Amino acid sequence: MNTFNREQCEIAFAEWDNCRGNYNAIKDLIPTNYVFDFDAEQINWMKTENKCTEFCAQIGIYENKMVAVLCPMDEGGHKKEVQDYPYSFLAELKEDLNLVETEEYTLVKNAVLSKDLKTVDNSSDMFWPIANKPMMEQDKAIEAIESWRNDAMMWFYRECTEFQGARIFRQFYVPAENLNPPKAGLSHMVCSFGLKFSQVYQRVLPTLIFISFYTDLEGSENGVSVEKISNTYDWSNACPPVCQLT
Repeated sequence: MNTFNREQCEIAFAEWDNCRGNYNAIKDLIPTNYVFDFDAEQINWMKTENKCTEFCAQIGIYENKMVAVLCPMDEGGHKKEVQDYPYSFLAELKEDLNLVETEEYTLVKNAVLSKDLKTVDNSSDMFWPIANKPMMEQDKAIEAIESWRNDAMMWFYRECTEFQGARIFRQFYVPAENLNPPKAGLSHMVCSFGLKFSQVYQRVLPTLIFISFYTDLEGSENGVSVEKISNTYDWSNACPPVCQLT
């Protein structure tokens, strides 16, 4: 498992803080088609260590490369101090990014016959799929990722020139349920930047989108027929501006 110790984390976080207002540095550090990739061991470690409804993915720069560091939270919503922190460098995808959304429907037919075998009732009900995990609609995820790819540098340029980088993210708060995919056999999670419009702040904000990969993501392994399965998970909140846990 790739990890940083506390000293390496502090160096990485300080480096990102120092260059947040430097557009030319950011342009070289962040190819907009690159992603973070966390393996199953890192995800399982975070599931064990994190005690809050959210966890933190903090951004840093280490050896001239952008890095995301997974930081667990305690019950009070504060970062836990641990010996080592899992990380992933921002890098090119190793394979195509497959977003999967499966919806299963159940049609229940009811028929009642009287004692003399005459039809008393004959009806049917459609049960619509429900989501048992936090997830986002696939088209919204694609829109956010493509917006990042196409418009991220324009977003950074404005933030650097008009606000000197003060509004650029240092970290992201991520729903902890994102660490609990609906199937066994998780191999890794790809974490992509995205851009979405915030109604609260009335401006476009970055987000992190977690996409899980399995040996197989077809059908339902437990026989549940009314289910909605996705490998694309909930929005993450950038800090700044969203720096308080909900």
